[in-house]
Amino acid sequence: MIHRVYFVILLFVFASLFSSPDAKTQDPYKVLGVDKKASQRDIQKAFHKLSLQYHPDKNKNKGAQEKFAEINNAYEILSDEEKRKNYDLYGDEKGNPGFDGGNFGNHGGYAYSTSGGPGSGHFTTGTGGWHTEGGQGGAKSFSFSYSGDSMGGNPFGFGFGDILSDIFSGGMKGGKQHGGPKSGFTSSGSSVQEISSLNFNSLIKDKMLTWILLFYSPSAKGFHLSESIVEDVASSLAGAVKAGSVNCQREQALCKDLGISPSNSAKVFIYSYGASEKGTLVEYSDNLDARSLKKFVQDHLPRFSKRIDLGQFDFSSSATENIPQVLLLSTKKDTPVMWRVLSGLFCKRMKFYDAEVHDTSHPLLKRLGVTALPAVVGRLVDGNEFVLKEGIAVKDLRSGINGLKALLENFEKKNKKAASNQAKKSSQRESQAGILPHLTASNMDSVCSEKNAVCIIGVFRSSKSKDKLEKILSTVSQKTLLRRQNQAQNSADSVSYSLLDATKQSSFLYSFNKSGYKSLDNLLIAYKPRREKFTVFTSEPTNESVERFISEVLSGDVQFSKIQQKLVLR
Repeated sequence: MIHRVYFVILLFVFASLFSSPDAKTQDPYKVLGVDKKASQRDIQKAFHKLSLQYHPDKNKNKGAQEKFAEINNAYEILSDEEKRKNYDLYGDEKGNPGFDGGNFGNHGGYAYSTSGGPGSGHFTTGTGGWHTEGGQGGAKSFSFSYSGDSMGGNPFGFGFGDILSDIFSGGMKGGKQHGGPKSGFTSSGSSVQEISSLNFNSLIKDKMLTWILLFYSPSAKGFHLSESIVEDVASSLAGAVKAGSVNCQREQALCKDLGISPSNSAKVFIYSYGASEKGTLVEYSDNLDARSLKKFVQDHLPRFSKRIDLGQFDFSSSATENIPQVLLLSTKKDTPVMWRVLSGLFCKRMKFYDAEVHDTSHPLLKRLGVTALPAVVGRLVDGNEFVLKEGIAVKDLRSGINGLKALLENFEKKNKKAASNQAKKSSQRESQAGILPHLTASNMDSVCSEKNAVCIIGVFRSSKSKDKLEKILSTVSQKTLLRRQNQAQNSADSVSYSLLDATKQSSFLYSFNKSGYKSLDNLLIAYKPRREKFTVFTSEPTNESVERFISEVLSGDVQFSKIQQKLVLR
């Protein structure tokens, strides 16, 4: 009996310490009109809808401003998993037990329960110790047990006596602080990614994917509303765009580099790609609502696909060296969003076209073998044409983009193989005809690979130097002493001869020299692929001087240096 009275007194002490009518938190679930089991997505949607309805700039009715404040406060609690957890447990987002409105009772032992929060928590006595029990609305309650000590010791095995001692001896100073289990939750996991100076370059800069970026400071007005709208738009265009936010108070250097000045309100920008392959920031300055922002984003998606007239189009006349071509045939009056996104992601690797067509009776479609729309057809660098996919159907934007992306990547692999075979055949023909090949990315493996002991490369910047080097190297390469490359035998001791246009392949020369030999109109490079070493000849080229240089290279009478960086050819 004494224990029962002692326990009831204790509960009243807690009630007086931790609650008051003014401190009661308004139910955030009721404010937002969502269920206690609502997902973060449901909460965000509800907040977005209500904040637009009661925003003081749009709603001048009496009480709208107070309602808007309630909505923001509710979202502040429910969007943060830790605050939400605390509210569900205690009726207070700070984790203070809300004992107001509770009731006491005996449920097979000494117990306390409360209905003050959206869930219910109760303390029970028993033999199980401190443990967790289920609560309403997905909440959890905590129970603990004590064992009555007939010898007059502390009857509360979980340390309740220490709490009483602390309270009645003047607070918690120097004493043990007791509380419920600490939550392991963090923030809500928004799809709006936090962007910093550390990850801006790796995630965004010139990656050919469109981003919606929200620049803000912690004190910026309407940040939560702006973030919600940005997230809604990014979600509706999932796969086509990504969303990020930049805290300009913390990332001052990044904001300054991007030309974003501090502001009292959050700013929305689109990181997009125009005619060039360089990304630029474009500010969104219209009314901040999801429909308007989505249209703005769609207007700024890449446009690297050329809209063509089927009646005047021919793959062969549009051929670009070493780059495959792909054509989308659809009933759309404008280039579809998916194709625009892909044209950005593959703009350096493929040539994109698209055309409006409503049936498969067109002569070009019959020639290509297209029997169903929409369809994607492609042309390899060797001239072969394929129907990559027809009768295309997708479930959503993201899956559609991913599916077509995989399709194009496979076609790209097929093109690389075709380009390699074509380069080998071309090199063989040029070799038989005594014509020196021009070194490019597509024929590097066949003209100057590890199978060659030495590659002699004639570098030129003018047509006059080209003609001169080509004539000299063609003559010198025919001499048996200099062991001209033998394609048939594929000898590991062979010497290859080629030309390089310095005006088109300047990046290649930086691997050998920091200045890229910009001051020279012509030179010779002797390169050993297996060892990645080289030496150069910069004197005036003549048949005699070039032949002497190559002989010294082969006999080991010249010093070679290590290349400075990986070879880059276009």
